[in-house]
Amino acid sequence: MDRRLSEVGVGKAVIIKHFENDDIFLKLMEMGCVPGEKIIIDQVAPLGDPISILVAGYRLSLRLNEAENIWVEEIAILSK
Repeated sequence: MDRRLSEVGVGKAVIIKHFENDDIFLKLMEMGCVPGEKIIIDQVAPLGDPISILVAGYRLSLRLNEAENIWVEEIAILSK
């Protein structure tokens, strides 16, 4: 089931499906957020904005208004 990245809880892994707003697509793509990329929600600020995600081997902070434009599908995290 697809949902917005801003609705995903800390510690969850997701796959980027698509972007709602084409205006932000280029900015996010330059930061490694492309459809098909796996990301993990790392932290959420005390007041809920911004959020920190792990993507393409590094941490990235996103504002909630940016995260609301990213549609994702939750996946299971496999542990060793």
